Amino acid sequence: MTGQPIPVIIDCDTGVDDALALLFAVRHPGLDLRAITCVAGNTDVDGVVRNTLTVLEQAGAPGIPVARGAERPLIEAPRSARHVHGHDGMGDLGLPAPTRRPVDVDAVTLLRREILASPRPVTLIPTAPLTNIALLLRTHPEVIRNIERIVFMGGAVTTGNATPVAEFNVWHDPEAAAILLTAGVPITMYGLDVFKRVVVPGSDVARLRASAEPGVRLGGELLAHRDPAVSGDPTPSGGLGDAGAVCAVADPEGLTTERLPVEVSLAPGPTRGQTVVDRRPRPGESEIHDGTREQPLVDVALDVDEERYVKLWLSVVEG
Repeated sequence: MTGQPIPVIIDCDTGVDDALALLFAVRHPGLDLRAITCVAGNTDVDGVVRNTLTVLEQAGAPGIPVARGAERPLIEAPRSARHVHGHDGMGDLGLPAPTRRPVDVDAVTLLRREILASPRPVTLIPTAPLTNIALLLRTHPEVIRNIERIVFMGGAVTTGNATPVAEFNVWHDPEAAAILLTAGVPITMYGLDVFKRVVVPGSDVARLRASAEPGVRLGGELLAHRDPAVSGDPTPSGGLGDAGAVCAVADPEGLTTERLPVEVSLAPGPTRGQTVVDRRPRPGESEIHDGTREQPLVDVALDVDEERYVKLWLSVVEG
């Protein structure tokens, strides 16, 4: 990476893989992490704030402002992913409570302040349900002029995880995701199609877990928690998950995208929360008979250089 660092803000629901993303972001010299905002998702919002501050403390990060955001989606009831991320939302590793504290303003206020104050347009990286971002865009649309791009972890072209077709972050708050897609700024969708593929080999995970440096060791423990293999595997591998979206900001050449129409299914029923990605080469009968609908164009991630992003994450986190 050359030139000035990229000003970024991460909106997260920390979360095992959000923690991996934060470890990378605070240590990458090409990223200027200006703020972190927290939203309910993997666990409740107060747990997300605690986990975020814990990661920053373990990583020895500078005093980055952290703000508490929405405690529930715009319409839906909150639905956590503790069955994946542990009761505390971050692997139940027994980490000490953080001594750091969040700032005394809410997430939307902090987002507005930091975006407008940045001397260069900011890249937003939401790795969580998009409630905070939707509230920001609806309450303070003036921020759009100083947003370079939004790279969000969410959605899927093919198979979902919350439902057969819907990915968790979008499914958790579909209306918020629909607002994001019509923000009027360039958007990259880092969805499940690439999310699942970037996996750190077991030998690297074992090395991280044996490290004396707290941030590196935390990265190893988090990666080991993510492993789907049989419990007790002495050398588990681990997926980078959300951290891949931050890697894509630092090194976009590792991601293959295509600009495609995307919309979120908002109707009740089995498709609610699906990101409907139109990959057809020409209009179909629906458009011919009913007229073409305006759909936002999104840079959808379709392929990823897994080895490149694994090496990048390891080199940055291990220093």
